[in-house]
Amino acid sequence: MSLSIIVQQMGVICLLVSIGILLQKNGTVDGITSKKVSAIVVDICNPALIMASILGGNITATHKDLLYAAGLGVTFYAVLVVIGFVLPVLLNVDTDKRKFYNLMCVYTNTGFLGIPVAKAILPPNAILYVIVINIFYSLLFYTHGVTVLGSDSDSPKEKSSSLKNIITPGTIMAVLSLVVFWFNVTLPPILANTIEYVGNSTVFLSMLLLGVSIARSSFVSSLKEWRIWVFIVLRMIILPIIVVIIMKGMSFDKTAILGMCLMAAVPVGNLPMIQAEKKGMDTSVLASAIAVTTVVSVVTITVLIAAATTVL
Repeated sequence: MSLSIIVQQMGVICLLVSIGILLQKNGTVDGITSKKVSAIVVDICNPALIMASILGGNITATHKDLLYAAGLGVTFYAVLVVIGFVLPVLLNVDTDKRKFYNLMCVYTNTGFLGIPVAKAILPPNAILYVIVINIFYSLLFYTHGVTVLGSDSDSPKEKSSSLKNIITPGTIMAVLSLVVFWFNVTLPPILANTIEYVGNSTVFLSMLLLGVSIARSSFVSSLKEWRIWVFIVLRMIILPIIVVIIMKGMSFDKTAILGMCLMAAVPVGNLPMIQAEKKGMDTSVLASAIAVTTVVSVVTITVLIAAATTVL
């Protein structure tokens, strides 16, 4: 994909986000509406987009590519878990807030933002890597993630409930999509077309909600936290560059490199904040990081993917 196309597609995404900001500012989308639409996107549209990407017929990846994607996913999150423990110490974060920076390192917006952006700017085969990363995300968050937040104080019943949360519509559809890909399953046209129509709405709705979230955040005050800026440089810029350099040195396919670069470059995700709020914790650190990294990512993702495309 050429530089101009990437810039154009990210420009479209910026306009869609702007629509969300305007709709929030004029009161068309309030908190209740945003919450309900978010549930639709997460539980219906995003899973449909995953399956629609597989059914589209544009993917030419092989079984070997899928196995490579699984290996990359394991390695990717193993590295992130280590970074999650080390980076808060390097940033001299207060002890009681280190768990939040830990989660910020590991659990970025690979689904809500990553999937539609991958669909918009990356080659079709890249969706395999995005799907695999999102499966590992779900498996890891409800085990490692809740532990970092302090699940050891939970009752056995609460722990069991957390583990059950792994089985989400997104995870189920991701696994089914890989099964469809692996066995080359052909769905009836009426079902395939329905999935495609639902999936096609994901990019608009998710970017609209992103704009609503930005408009509702205390964005200006969040800009004053220097640790967030250092986090952006280390986690969202340097790490993706290292991923590209290492994978290129190991002669990985260009599509795989671009897919993993995007997954390393997406901003902080919402799930850690949602889980922390359920536990009654002060989530101001996470909220600030989500707002700033999301806005900045529009530029950093564009530059990183464009640069990677140029050098590969």
